[in-house]
Amino acid sequence: MSNDTGDVIRYNARAWDHQVASGNQWTRPVSPGVIARARQGDWSVLLTATKPAPRRWFPDLAGLRVLCLASGGGQQGPVLAAAGAEVTVYDNSPAQLAQDDFVADRDGLSLRTVQGDMQRLEAFADGAFELVVNPCSVCFVPDVSAVWKEVARVLAPGGALLTGFIDPAVFIFDEERGRRGEVWVRHRLPYSDVNSLPASERKALKDAAEPFVWSHSLETLIGGQLAAGLRLTDLYEDRWTGQAWSDFMPGMLATRAVKDTVTG
Repeated sequence: MSNDTGDVIRYNARAWDHQVASGNQWTRPVSPGVIARARQGDWSVLLTATKPAPRRWFPDLAGLRVLCLASGGGQQGPVLAAAGAEVTVYDNSPAQLAQDDFVADRDGLSLRTVQGDMQRLEAFADGAFELVVNPCSVCFVPDVSAVWKEVARVLAPGGALLTGFIDPAVFIFDEERGRRGEVWVRHRLPYSDVNSLPASERKALKDAAEPFVWSHSLETLIGGQLAAGLRLTDLYEDRWTGQAWSDFMPGMLATRAVKDTVTG
């Protein structure tokens, strides 16, 4: 596979289709009970691994135009739809989107699914959404600044972006050793599977149909939102699990940023 962005994005779409088939935890649809509770106003969604996004980050969902960005898997989108939002789920993986369609059909929800690259939102008009919900996924595209620019374009004035991401610092550690309980510094930042690993390890990832990732930087993950014209209003940290370094640092962040209303 070349380093061409299109090739990598197409590969990651297929890799996430495989993750659905193998039952990855981020591809498992929510239960009918979760949907029933959401219809009664008892709901939460994850932007990171374990800590639900604060309810204060959300406006009244009734009729709210929500884009669940790179959020397939039948998790966030159906919950927000059950809570009253007008939801569009946009994801690179057809199999992930099928999970949202499954929940919608099973539980009688109204939501729309659209397949595509999160770096390119040409399917949507300027100001089409009042809320963008982006659970941890920008690590699966090479150009996070392009994502933020497109989000800022499709957000209506006064709208908000809620997003989760991995702390770039964790990418310095060797992942395989981390699973064995070792904290082993290996990589320089910025990290990417495409450019930081030897060919043999890239091949092993491809043979296992594992999605390729990029670390990005805090400058692009947070500063990029500001550069796109959004204003940061809040953030929190969360813990990743399954790695030795997670005993020493949180490893994940979530932010809320708004597109201010233009005033004369």
